[in-house]
Amino acid sequence: MDASAGGGGNSLPTTGADGSKRRVCYFYDAEVGNYYYGQGHPMKPHRIRMTHALLGRYGLLDQMQVFRPHPARDRDLCRFHADDYVSFLRSVTPETQQDQIRALKRFNVGEDCPVFDGLYSFCQTYAGGSVGGAVKLNHGHDIAINWAGGLHHAKKCEASGFCYVNDIVLAILELLKYHQRVLYVDIDIHHGDGVEEAFYTTDRVMTVSFHKFGDYFPGTGDIRDVGHSKGKYYSLNVPLDDGIDDESYQSLFKPIMGKVMEVFNPGAVVLQCGADSLSGDRLGCFNLSIKGHAECVRFMRSFNVPLLLLGGGGYTIRNVARCWCYETGVALGHELTDKMPPNEYYEYFGPDYTLHVAPSNMENKNTRHQLDDIKSKLLDNLSKLRHAPSVQFQERPPEAELPEQDEDKENPDERHDADSDVEMNDAKPLQDSGRMSIV
Repeated sequence: MDASAGGGGNSLPTTGADGSKRRVCYFYDAEVGNYYYGQGHPMKPHRIRMTHALLGRYGLLDQMQVFRPHPARDRDLCRFHADDYVSFLRSVTPETQQDQIRALKRFNVGEDCPVFDGLYSFCQTYAGGSVGGAVKLNHGHDIAINWAGGLHHAKKCEASGFCYVNDIVLAILELLKYHQRVLYVDIDIHHGDGVEEAFYTTDRVMTVSFHKFGDYFPGTGDIRDVGHSKGKYYSLNVPLDDGIDDESYQSLFKPIMGKVMEVFNPGAVVLQCGADSLSGDRLGCFNLSIKGHAECVRFMRSFNVPLLLLGGGGYTIRNVARCWCYETGVALGHELTDKMPPNEYYEYFGPDYTLHVAPSNMENKNTRHQLDDIKSKLLDNLSKLRHAPSVQFQERPPEAELPEQDEDKENPDERHDADSDVEMNDAKPLQDSGRMSIV
């Protein structure tokens, strides 16, 4: 692995002794692959199980602390989401949904975000992994990974774009208990609208989203959307067109993110690694290779700031598993062989049985002039931030508790005792509403 690949003056080498210095933890629930959105639905949680199988066969699970996430509870979810919305998610079932037509419409649950067996447990699981990862970063880990998370479209009071609970917002709220500033970066092909909206008026969270823009879901993410009030210029949107390749993508990603790290100086970074920006995705229209996608992980890792890696979109599931497996290797500082070891899902990866897939010959509609114009506008926005904002802490909210129990020798497919799970603090929330204020 090229030690200079990350770029930047503060880049650390990613091989040798440095790789072992990164304390990495990984959250996985063996049940997650059993959840099923329904026949024909592009979102398939089974891809998380496929990723996990590859991690095992590549020997990566032995190099991380592995935790089974403790399910997020109602009050944990209500730190961001509305009480009545959470109550609805907890109560609705495929059998009872016809009796709740008005609620389904109100909360945008239906075709894109269907009611399926175990819906609320699914939400609790993936949210618990992201919050648990944030807790681990707050207590000394360098990198935390939850490939089941990253569901960035969910709003305070409604589901959206296959997302029900916004685990990212909940994880950022947890990080804000220890860090004055948190950076959110989104490389999913879709705009990270739910996260941007949640933090649109604060200078404590900067959101940066690289996405397809123009007649494409969710339709938000214009370069002119920069935040509001105290949050002005703390939202950055990078609108891209079809067919963007590795070189074009990195010509924006590295200079923009390098300047963001310099100006904003975050205490922690959350990177949403949606794999629908890969070439050949069932719903996507970009042309990134797995190495090109992973270069974003490598670059953000190079700053040696606590890093939470989350999943997100990705609908050609064999490539999602390839991508997130490779990016776990990047997090650990290990280059993986392209020849794939035999695994439970080997037939998915034929006929080549390799970790990497070649990008296509599709046209890159992003011209050099357009890319330079985008970069110029965004760097100009960043120049308006004179320095990292000064945030005065008042009373720190009660922290989530995660017992420091080393489980890296445990079988991650087995259910652990309750003592090894993430336990959330029972202390009273910040406000009477039970929700944390986002300021």
